[in-house]
Amino acid sequence: MPTDMIVATDLSVGYGSHAVVDHVNLRLAPGTLVALMGSNGSGKSTILKTLVGLLQPVSGSVSVLGDVPGSHPARVAYVPQHSATSETLPLRARDVVAMGRYARLGLLARFSRHDRDVVDEAMHTMGVSSFADKPLQSLSGGQCQRVHLAQAIAHEADVWFLDEPTAGLDAEGRDTVTACVSAARERGACVVVSTHDIDDAREADIVLLVAKEVIAQGSPREVLTDANLRRMYGFTGQH
Repeated sequence: MPTDMIVATDLSVGYGSHAVVDHVNLRLAPGTLVALMGSNGSGKSTILKTLVGLLQPVSGSVSVLGDVPGSHPARVAYVPQHSATSETLPLRARDVVAMGRYARLGLLARFSRHDRDVVDEAMHTMGVSSFADKPLQSLSGGQCQRVHLAQAIAHEADVWFLDEPTAGLDAEGRDTVTACVSAARERGACVVVSTHDIDDAREADIVLLVAKEVIAQGSPREVLTDANLRRMYGFTGQH
């Protein structure tokens, strides 16, 4: 495992040749939690998609686990803000969580007892065991979010990319996500989270304030200042 799990140098992200956010610089060791904080449309999801490997960099360089993003699907978990799973496939909640094992096993591999135990434990952790056999289409938005987070846990990945993971969750659900992220970091996983919530950002080791550019980067104490937040949101008065 490389010393730095994610490295981005003067990275510009966007679509085609059009940059949405310029000059992203990261060097993330195992166990690091990074919060990309910004409003909707700020570019934080575009950064995540580039780190995952869904978008090509506009310019600059980026590596994840020592290779081009997307090279190690068995070691990387990604929970998008809006999953299309519930809209396209008639799956039960348990089936969606079990998909977290596919990157390690392959689509045709048989599940072992260990794999089933990992899925069961992930569902228990996220509090979705009680509706394990219900169709995903029948679940609420918050329940679906819990299911997809359970899938990430079942993945047992070394790097997590979470796009607005606490959106739509109640206080208990938010606390559960925080505990799961803490557990992943304790075993050495690197976690990158996008959020618009200042409380989420305060939990991070590194915060990037994003508003079509990197407004500020550093520890929460250094970055989450009134001046920086006003600049990020375009406020003219006290935040």
